[in-house]
Amino acid sequence: MAGTATVPPPAMNFERRQRKQVHGMPSDPADVSRKPQPDEAEDNAFFPSPYSLSQYTASRTDFDGVRHKGEYTGGKWKILVIATEERYVLLDNGKFFSSGNHPVEMLLPLHHLVEAGFEVDVATLGGNPVKLELWAMPNEDEAVLGTYEALKPKLKQPKHLTEVVARDLGADSDYLAVFIPGGHGAVVGLPTSEAVEKTLDWALSEDRFIITLCHGPAALLAAALGKTESPFKGYSVCVFPDALDEGPNIDIGYLPGHLRWLVADLLGKQGLTILNDTMTGMTHRDRNLLTGDSPLASNDLGRLAADALIEAVRTRA
Repeated sequence: MAGTATVPPPAMNFERRQRKQVHGMPSDPADVSRKPQPDEAEDNAFFPSPYSLSQYTASRTDFDGVRHKGEYTGGKWKILVIATEERYVLLDNGKFFSSGNHPVEMLLPLHHLVEAGFEVDVATLGGNPVKLELWAMPNEDEAVLGTYEALKPKLKQPKHLTEVVARDLGADSDYLAVFIPGGHGAVVGLPTSEAVEKTLDWALSEDRFIITLCHGPAALLAAALGKTESPFKGYSVCVFPDALDEGPNIDIGYLPGHLRWLVADLLGKQGLTILNDTMTGMTHRDRNLLTGDSPLASNDLGRLAADALIEAVRTRA
């Protein structure tokens, strides 16, 4: 399926598809502040502005059911989630963006996989609790909330990725896929981690799946550590558009400043082909690498991943 891309119909922008259910906000977005909101837990740290949340969050996702409910009953194959334990992203102006993993980007794809019958393990670089952007939690979405409650113990006490690499990866590993969710927190630590590099090398060598979206593909940069070129050179991927982080996300107060580097830019310099320059919910499969462009891609990426993994277990049986 290399070279196939899907774009959800029709061209609906983020504001219309993921809109507005921010409780307590004025009904007119023009009345909502565009100033990033201070995070009192850290000096010079900021959450997204109320206006940006009115545009970028919703009480429900576009989830409309799963295709493979209960189809995998083998009990062997699992999904390894590499999540972020980092809350703060340092920007080029010295401010921090209070971030983490985006809950929709993590939990909605996992909902499709869990419902299909796959078990999930969660790991972070240091074994510390997963950080989530809870301000983006769709608080009336039963699929996302149910998966969150089911996985909360593993999010609070994840595995240490270095120990997973040492003990659980090999030709006979039970992990069929590695899932790296997005959120700006994914740009901290993961792209320079030797444990992430070893995990990606293992997945490529053992014909396992790698699933990621939005800013999660930043972790693919780690695959080039210690190598003359990235093993993903020549792959095509979807990723969060750099242009949004450079302009609109600052203009509406989602970010309190510019990122110190841009994900798509660095992936392109490593020889990957970036398929999108806008955010439409695009997903793509190139070999065993499955990617999506933004939170809008979460549902379709979950379906794409469930399709691919169910097909794989049938052929491996």
